[in-house]
Amino acid sequence: MLSRRRFLASLSAAAAAGLPRWPGGPTTRPGAWLASQAYSLALRTGAAIAGQDLPPRNRRNPNPAFDWSLAGRRLRERYPDLRRHFAFEYYPWYGRDPWVHWNLWDRHPPLDLAATAIPQLGPYDSRDATVLEQHARWIAESGAGTINVSWWGPGSFEDRAVHLLMDVMRDHDLKVTFHLEPHHLTRGETYGADILYLLKEYGEARGWDAMLILADANGRQGPVFKSFATILPPQTVDCLGRVSPVRLWVADDTWRRQTDTLRETLRRDFDHIWLLADSSDTGRVVASGFDGIAIYDNYVRPGRWPALAQLCRNADLIFSFNTNAGFDGIEPRDDRGPCYVPLPFEPPSRPLDWTSPEDRDRARALAQARIAESLRTTLTLQTSEALPNWNAGFFLTYVNSFNEWHEGTQFEPAKPFDRLTPEERAQGYHNPAEGDYRLQALRALLGLLYR
Repeated sequence: MLSRRRFLASLSAAAAAGLPRWPGGPTTRPGAWLASQAYSLALRTGAAIAGQDLPPRNRRNPNPAFDWSLAGRRLRERYPDLRRHFAFEYYPWYGRDPWVHWNLWDRHPPLDLAATAIPQLGPYDSRDATVLEQHARWIAESGAGTINVSWWGPGSFEDRAVHLLMDVMRDHDLKVTFHLEPHHLTRGETYGADILYLLKEYGEARGWDAMLILADANGRQGPVFKSFATILPPQTVDCLGRVSPVRLWVADDTWRRQTDTLRETLRRDFDHIWLLADSSDTGRVVASGFDGIAIYDNYVRPGRWPALAQLCRNADLIFSFNTNAGFDGIEPRDDRGPCYVPLPFEPPSRPLDWTSPEDRDRARALAQARIAESLRTTLTLQTSEALPNWNAGFFLTYVNSFNEWHEGTQFEPAKPFDRLTPEERAQGYHNPAEGDYRLQALRALLGLLYR
């Protein structure tokens, strides 16, 4: 199985697992979720991708002075609903009877989880209303006002969880939008239909009680949809020099037909609709008809974002860079192949001994620093009058993530280390001393903006 951020040197190996097509019934993915974002692939594995140039790192002071009060005042003046513009990436894909996702990569719940830390709530079910109530309270208390739901097609496990999820989020004054995943090999051909389904099923049919309709700085309103693995290369070259096709590749003109048709269909319903692609290839983003980019991958560090923002300025695209704590993902236990590259802890660190209190505290400090740096950097770029977001009146910051436990990106509280049982400690989990430190760090920073 493939981690969602496991960017292999050969994308064809990931796609070869095969996904069923939509339409024709609910998706039944083969237990895997695909990872295919071209920018990160090149950045992290060195795979050769034609035309994919990486912007240089920002080598200036990585921690420039930042006036949180001034940033908050400027944002509140433009966005009275400011908390709606902070959206947690959210995953409704966990199950207990039978186990779903907690058992990936030959894990054996409830003790052996597909995660590097045990949640405070234990291995839960995403359809448990009590769990969702606690999630909603945590999210609302953090200062965020929206969740961005990972969605895998009509009728999927995740899709069937959405109505209950929206009921609970609505009751806590939280809005819901969607992150469209690569739920079949040719999803580019149904991209427009997928979005219309989401708008009708979770917007119109519910009286728009929980769907995010984002307001820009001029008060114009419309939905926003982000997609993953959108602008892909047609082929890759692995570490052995083997050229392989990318089966999830969709031609730019196919995307363009979908985005144009979707806008024409909805032009009387909303002031506009924002469509964001997870890609740094701004030329192809423009050709495909997207409004801008939203980089998900936490290995694309904040030091690279200013150069990416300039690329967006040159192409007249909006952008969104996520607030994140880094990456601490699980590793597969099966045959990894000759090109396998273990994913390092992010932010960069010397090797960590997770049995050591000092090293666990070091990991916490690194994650807290990344949360502050990433939030500060995306705020700086999105409020710069020299960059396109300001003129477009667009502001949206994703927080990666609330509960992607496989990749260790979660802000959802983990069980404190001293509450782990001896059996759980023997599994080598990375639980911190304070399980909610990430959520508290975010809450403190967003609180500075809301004063």
